[in-house]
Amino acid sequence: MEYRQLGRTDMRVSALCLGTMTWGEQNTQDEAFEQMDRAVAAGINFLDTAELYPVPPKAETQGRTETIIGHWFKSRGCRDKVILATKAAGPGDWVSYIRGGPRFNAKHLTQALNDSLRRLQTDYVDLYQLHWPDRNTNFFGRLGYEPDPDEQQTPILETLEVLADFVKAGKVRAIGLSNETPWGVSRFLHYAESLGLPRVASIQNPYNLLNRTFEVGLAEFAHREQVGLLAYSPLAFGVLSGKYLGGPWPEGARITLFKRFSRYLNAQGIAATEAYVKLARTHGLSPVHMALQFVTTRPFVTSNIIGATTLAQLEENLASLDTELSDEVLQGIEEIHEQYRYPCP
Repeated sequence: MEYRQLGRTDMRVSALCLGTMTWGEQNTQDEAFEQMDRAVAAGINFLDTAELYPVPPKAETQGRTETIIGHWFKSRGCRDKVILATKAAGPGDWVSYIRGGPRFNAKHLTQALNDSLRRLQTDYVDLYQLHWPDRNTNFFGRLGYEPDPDEQQTPILETLEVLADFVKAGKVRAIGLSNETPWGVSRFLHYAESLGLPRVASIQNPYNLLNRTFEVGLAEFAHREQVGLLAYSPLAFGVLSGKYLGGPWPEGARITLFKRFSRYLNAQGIAATEAYVKLARTHGLSPVHMALQFVTTRPFVTSNIIGATTLAQLEENLASLDTELSDEVLQGIEEIHEQYRYPCP
């Protein structure tokens, strides 16, 4: 397992991070324990979760994933062996059941962190992330930015000062962003540098062969400012495995169960996926291995967040690290990307 520096901190995280969002919904506690045991045995030292999880989010299951991880820490006595990341939910009508509508002010973030620490059965979080911005902007696949003159937002400086208090108190070792934009990252970095506040160590955004938007504006930040990408959805909700191509969708698969995650299954996404799967098989590669290793080996990626609902899937994800992408494969990936990223030639 390769280990990489997390931002400018003294923490080194595994190139693969174990994602947890299915635990408590698609996976039982026993299954989650098996996944964590196997991941740690394989050299993964990085776990990512959120107060929102499991997904899809709903009031009756909110916090269940963190609770499962807390039980695992207590059962295994290995909290100090793991770099733990969790996230505080941002605002939105769809999460109004969390604190009556979460915000990134002192009151909400203090409750969010304390509740997470209680569920996780720990007194500190290694990386505390803001799950999505507390302002009107584009994330979760939204396009067409439209300013809202009446928007209610918590100023970034106010939020950063709260996070600084957490770091000073020893409850948080480092802070990170998620589903952020270049503008948001730049403001956090500006206040950190000009006012001596904690510096963001990472940004957790989607990145995969079907969604390379991170490269447009954020990859340069990741490189020049050491705010590395924690890439989520590296298989595009499993689409890049090829299992949703042709015929019935697999029983029990994520998009089969929760069709709200079918954003990558439009005509262009299907055509691109078919091309990527063909490319992998032409070169004797697993489509899963090719897709994951492409993400893992990008120079701006700190860690690739893998997720699985079965141990067999986890084993396949782990095996991606042994895959070598030849120049010919990489050229083929770029040709497919060029063909399908624009609707017109």
